[in-house]
Amino acid sequence: MSRTGGTEDGERWIRRFHPSPPSRVKLVCLAHAGGSANFYLQLSALLAPEVEVLAIQYPGRQDRWHEPVVADIGTLADRITAALRPWTGGPLALFGHSMGAVLGFEVARRLEAGPGRPPLALFASGRRAPSRTRDERVHLLGDDDLVAEIEALQGTAPGALADPELRALVLPGVRADYRAIETYRCPPGATVATPVTVLIGDRDPRVDVAEAEAWSEHSTAATGLRVFPGGGHFYLADAWEEIAERIRQDLALRPAAAPGRPG
Repeated sequence: MSRTGGTEDGERWIRRFHPSPPSRVKLVCLAHAGGSANFYLQLSALLAPEVEVLAIQYPGRQDRWHEPVVADIGTLADRITAALRPWTGGPLALFGHSMGAVLGFEVARRLEAGPGRPPLALFASGRRAPSRTRDERVHLLGDDDLVAEIEALQGTAPGALADPELRALVLPGVRADYRAIETYRCPPGATVATPVTVLIGDRDPRVDVAEAEAWSEHSTAATGLRVFPGGGHFYLADAWEEIAERIRQDLALRPAAAPGRPG
């Protein structure tokens, strides 16, 4: 298979908003519970062309709404890793927010164990370390309470899911994602050799600094932590430019010089 992402499996799983074959690094982006590939559209624009975003589209949402949802992190990680195999001949990094951070960790473990290059870096956003658990049961809530939970985290605008037909399309994927992350248990002693950069908002109800710092227990390489003041669970909405710059720094990249200007 080629690295063009032209296989049927790659086309189903990977969205390329700003294709850049000569980019120096491909950044695989994994969304939060209930999220979609489009969550990373702005980041893709900010990083292009030196970094090309490969945004993962989970089954059961948007253009994949007709496919069965997957409610298990291990199964999701297996299928995403398989879709990424054609890309592992070149430099890859991973970025995941919330559920996507844990999913990124599990994908990194699989990429390190298989053929091809291991990931250059894992950016773990808005999530406590894989071994840190809380007794969360959002996936068991009724539809109204589930929507209220999403709105409370500012994961969607108030009233956006008021339409019954839209709910019927969206909520199965949301519920499956919450079930996947809330029932996930990290294998004892699981680590990656990939460097990990942790990014959180200081007002995030889903992760505190101590839980974020515990990511250092899961990497044999360097780990770093950036706390965004005043940021909630979706602190990224006001921080995409800073996040893009941090990604460039950690990947030892710098933006290409504008035409006619010295580099």
